Amino acid sequence: MIVVDSSLEAKGALQWALSHTVQSQDKLVLLHVTKPSSSKQAGEEPSKDVAPRAYQLVHSLRNMCQLKRPEVQIEVAVVVEGNKEKGPTILEEARKQEVALLVLGQKKRSTTWRLLMMWAGNRVGGGGGGSVVEYCIQNASCMAVAVRRKSRKVGGYLITTKRQKDFWLLA
Repeated sequence: MIVVDSSLEAKGALQWALSHTVQSQDKLVLLHVTKPSSSKQAGEEPSKDVAPRAYQLVHSLRNMCQLKRPEVQIEVAVVVEGNKEKGPTILEEARKQEVALLVLGQKKRSTTWRLLMMWAGNRVGGGGGGSVVEYCIQNASCMAVAVRRKSRKVGGYLITTKRQKDFWLLA
């Protein structure tokens, strides 16, 4: 399962997963978590009318995946955040889909943010660094991987798992 949105980080994670982890016999699930609208009940799957941009996004990403890896079965899931925060919503959907690997795009935090988190002792934002990605890595029942491009100049990816933080994969 790959968590997708319109960010460059999510698209980079998707490209990394397609080239480094997805096998031809795998089923790939593209998950997009959207905010609830006033007319939708929490936990319901939104209709294409209610969340047209979300459906447009995941279907365009699915088409890109099918062009790059036509042998892989690709499904899309758009879920409403509901009463839970984004992290628990992602993990609940991963558990429902019985995924073996959860891939998330990760943003580089500014130096100011990292210093603030060190000073606050991770008390802000619900602990664990306040990041949805960090929450998912620490609490997922399956293998969870955060992927971030190293830089345009150097290349490669920084991979974060429960046991390894910012492992540089030059590929």
